[in-house]
Amino acid sequence: MTSPDLSALTGLLPAGALQGVVVLDLSRVLAGPYASATLADLGATVVKIENPADPDVTRGFPPYLRDGDAELSGYFAQYNRGKLGMTLDLKSEEGKQVLRELVGRADVLVENFRPGTMEKLGLGYESLAAVNPRLVYTAISGYGQTGSRSRRPAFDNTAQAAGGLWSMNGYPDAEPVRVGVTIGDLSATLFAVVGTLAALRHAERTGEGQLVDVAQVDSVIALTETAVVEYTVTGKVARPAGNAHAWVRPYELFPCKDGQVFFGAYTDKLWNASCELFGSPEAVADPEIDTMRKRFDAEVYERRVKPLVVSWFADRTRAELEDLAGDLIPLTAVRDIGEVVEDPGTAEREMVVETGYGGFGTLRTFGQPVKLSRTPARPDRPANGLGEHTEQVLTGLLGYTAERVAQLRERGVL
Repeated sequence: MTSPDLSALTGLLPAGALQGVVVLDLSRVLAGPYASATLADLGATVVKIENPADPDVTRGFPPYLRDGDAELSGYFAQYNRGKLGMTLDLKSEEGKQVLRELVGRADVLVENFRPGTMEKLGLGYESLAAVNPRLVYTAISGYGQTGSRSRRPAFDNTAQAAGGLWSMNGYPDAEPVRVGVTIGDLSATLFAVVGTLAALRHAERTGEGQLVDVAQVDSVIALTETAVVEYTVTGKVARPAGNAHAWVRPYELFPCKDGQVFFGAYTDKLWNASCELFGSPEAVADPEIDTMRKRFDAEVYERRVKPLVVSWFADRTRAELEDLAGDLIPLTAVRDIGEVVEDPGTAEREMVVETGYGGFGTLRTFGQPVKLSRTPARPDRPANGLGEHTEQVLTGLLGYTAERVAQLRERGVL
């Protein structure tokens, strides 16, 4: 297969580490769109393909920017930034044929339908790999493409529940609490990006594409830290522990004069430095708490260590404690999201970016945490309007004439 001619899309394409990689994004809502948006941030040409009669439902999600009676979803814009947008009815035979032609010019396809959906359309991995053997086909789903549960419907909370994370989160002697963000989707996003990039590397070396199968439940299981090995080694089942770590101490939230701080000085070096810093030098040589192993003991910690730390912080503000700790010990104020967005450190790392949306104004979203020294990411580009670039994509990638695009529109394919 020859490389796609992207010259007709000049001005629409990003520069970056993935420049020249063409991604077809058939996904909806969060896990798939965020994965493809990450690839777009890093320089890939991402074409978001939506059904003209049933577009991505998140176009209607709050919060909204407004321009008169028109609305723009900030949620949609954040997870679909930097993409070219086209519409295509994949239930029509003509629409399927257009997709197959696009696949012939693409490197990656991302979808997050329930397993079996694309096969019913005749557009599953095997079918599309026959069109383009180099295709990296990334499929994100709740339970994965294989296994007895693969066809079950799933949401983020499904993954948190089935992956064990929900049972571990919250406070002792209370019902478990879901993680406050959609960690099932977000973890699947990150593993999907890793898998896609690995498969792309293989395809570049061998000319052989493959199916990248990422499940939300699998992804959550992989985030349970020590819980799996703790169970397999000792038989102990992880339970909610509130803000405390299972065994590392001190390593939790502590109150202070105007809020809370995280304090994690659990090693001997950090603990000794903290005792000196906060005016308790005698604690360094206290035979009951003078080693890390002793302080890890739950009873000793609750009786001796925790009250001492609480006394250090009670009359100091978050800012005072952070300034005092400086570069010496790990102590961090617990900030709300407004404080995070306006924090100078966030700006220094370019983790809030501004994007102009014409009459809608400027939208501020989170930036790209991957910092590349030679090919920096571009997370500040706008999301696409519904079908905004349909003609440019079809003429630029497939060589369609404007007349043919118009005919497809008339027949409801686009």
